[in-house]
Amino acid sequence: MTSNDTFRQVPRTGVVYVVQEASKLGFYRGNPDWVNFGQGQPQTDFIEGGIERITNIPVAAADNEYAPVSGLPELREAIANYYNETFRKNKKSKYTAKNVSVVSGGRLALARLAASLGNINLGHFVPDYTAYEELLSTFNRFNPIPILLDPEKGYAFTTEDLKREVQGRGLGAVLVSNPCNPTGKTIKGAALRDWVKIGREFDCYMLMDEFYSSYVYSGMRLNETLSAAKYVKDVNEDPVVILDGATKNWRYPGWRISWIVGPEHVIESVTSAGSFLDGGACRPAQRAIVPLLEPSKMKQETAALKANFREKRRIMLDGLQKIGVTFEREPDGAFYAWGNVSALPEGLNTGMEFFRAALEEQVIVVPGEFFDVNPGKRRGKSSSRFDQHLRFSYGPDIEVIKDGIRRLQKVIDRSTDL
Repeated sequence: MTSNDTFRQVPRTGVVYVVQEASKLGFYRGNPDWVNFGQGQPQTDFIEGGIERITNIPVAAADNEYAPVSGLPELREAIANYYNETFRKNKKSKYTAKNVSVVSGGRLALARLAASLGNINLGHFVPDYTAYEELLSTFNRFNPIPILLDPEKGYAFTTEDLKREVQGRGLGAVLVSNPCNPTGKTIKGAALRDWVKIGREFDCYMLMDEFYSSYVYSGMRLNETLSAAKYVKDVNEDPVVILDGATKNWRYPGWRISWIVGPEHVIESVTSAGSFLDGGACRPAQRAIVPLLEPSKMKQETAALKANFREKRRIMLDGLQKIGVTFEREPDGAFYAWGNVSALPEGLNTGMEFFRAALEEQVIVVPGEFFDVNPGKRRGKSSSRFDQHLRFSYGPDIEVIKDGIRRLQKVIDRSTDL
């Protein structure tokens, strides 16, 4: 072994890569000269109709100490109460603080979960969240099984498809972002109920990444958030694990407060994993989150959030379609437009080429190949199925989105003038 073999080269996730490339050209967070359609966070200021934003967090003397690895008891109880009041009001089986583990952000929540899995086949979808790739290859106890979604079918995946995958591949767990990052496809209502039922019948854990669960634009009430928790019969027996946090639905990404909700024995395992992975989340931020979990406040914020992001979604989709970007499906949820640039002029008709050209107009987008989740690069070096796709975020302010669309039109005009 040489010194060069001691550390492996760890790839950057899609968002980190594009931001670092833009930084070489002068981009920095808050630079008014740039439009960041690559951002994975929502706008974080007050939105009309929402609850007031927190601007100060008191720090008590005890906050200088470590917090419990599982999270502060008052926050765990508030999270359990939020799920019970919002999704399980008429259920006999209720979540308690023992069903909750608090974590420093979504990626660490996923890491705790992955570190706790046994020697199983773990199904994951393609395309999906970029950070899944390294996560699924870093922990070697389980076997990642890709489930390919077809763009020509609008990334459809029925409950019969799920049953066939679980049975045929002997899956012990399925990991899915719902709504999906990047396509916006959303499992809700009867379909979500059936996913939980299949997990129960075949003893297959449904690992539900619900970080975008308030960003659902059709088929639900304006103040309604989705969750698999609604369809769990017994909170300690049903194989359902939920990941969520303040990052997206509460729009406090910088606080790095997230949680895992599931059966008590699962929570014991992920908390034990946290004792060596991260040691627990920030005390003052945990305490500040507690009042935000009051169900009526969350409904108010959800209604405001949906109204705001639904308008931004329409502006983004209409603007991109006008410049020639196409969509296999319009997003049902989250705040991303998963566009296909194959119909654009040569030199702009791949994700990476479009990304490079957009940088010249100081616009950041994320090439689709980063969402072609391929743990361990086991599928070889062939070109990605999504090398003509891009993810465009409508997380920024409405006026920023409009400006970004105008700049992308300049990208197209410059190409056709050559």
